[in-house]
Amino acid sequence: MHVPDGFINAPVSVAAGAVAATAVAVSLRGARRELDERTAPLAGLVAAFIFAVQMLNFPVAAGTSGHLLGGALAAILVGPYTGVLCVSVVLLMQGILFADGGLTALGVNISTMAVVTVVVAYAVFRGLLKVLPAGRRSVTAAAFAGALLSVPGAAVMFTLFYALGGTTDVPIGKVFTAMVGVHVLIGIGEAVITAATVGAVIAVRPDLVHGARGLAAPLKLRVDGRLVDAPAAAAAPVPAAARSTRPLWISGLVTALVLAGFVSYYASSSPDGLEKVAADQGIDAKAREHATADSPLADYSVKDVSDARLSGGLAGIIGVGVTVVVGTGIFWSVRRRRAEDLTATATAAPSAH
Repeated sequence: MHVPDGFINAPVSVAAGAVAATAVAVSLRGARRELDERTAPLAGLVAAFIFAVQMLNFPVAAGTSGHLLGGALAAILVGPYTGVLCVSVVLLMQGILFADGGLTALGVNISTMAVVTVVVAYAVFRGLLKVLPAGRRSVTAAAFAGALLSVPGAAVMFTLFYALGGTTDVPIGKVFTAMVGVHVLIGIGEAVITAATVGAVIAVRPDLVHGARGLAAPLKLRVDGRLVDAPAAAAAPVPAAARSTRPLWISGLVTALVLAGFVSYYASSSPDGLEKVAADQGIDAKAREHATADSPLADYSVKDVSDARLSGGLAGIIGVGVTVVVGTGIFWSVRRRRAEDLTATATAAPSAH
């Protein structure tokens, strides 16, 4: 759903940029509460994983494909504020390095693909967890539903932007029907990928899944024929190996590299939902060439490498590497800022007399 330059006029693009900048600023502050020394590097990994999976277009209808947006996945794994930042980092890397998504449309893309998907998915996810029985299956089911609804939610947001500032004269009803119709189908793929990934992480490290925190049911003991909560036991020391996130981080990075560097070659070559709708409805009549169309990595291929498999694979690996480095750097900076704030608060606290 990467919106190119020229789909939305300048005033609305500027307004969307202001909305996106505000959302990112709020998310930077909110992420300080979500990130700690364990989750900061994992947030960078989540961004890199989303980048990799977005290269895997899957067919959804005749001549149309879809790909992961990632807002639901990021919000559930590392928190909604950090989730907005994860997807924003991915969109920034794609726009600058790979000419995917217009630079003047960056605000539209962040508002649509990062902010709306996270807000819709996390609201649905949290709402369902309030009524479902506590447990891992409920987390996975709620993740599926949140992801499913987040994609048509993003399609509705694009339709709103088009209604306010579309550069072509296409009836808004046609745009709405076409966009929501195809993105409901894409949402099914989003839901499957999100639920499978969340379920896999919960299976090995449930303590690292933001959306699963606090869901463990208390241990029950049968006393005189009645079930009562077991008394809290002294916490046993946790081995360093159990606390380490390194095995998960390494396996996640390897998976992302394999997906982007190898599996992406077999992705569907059909246009994605927005591209198909734009071509069918004439929304792309005033689309402009990307400002970095001559980038060495434009269109997810390495310039001057003639072998398509090698060119695309190298581009994917470079993209994963750059995204994980930039993302991890940003999230570590946010984490350090939180630590500095806590230190400053503790130092400024008045002494008891």
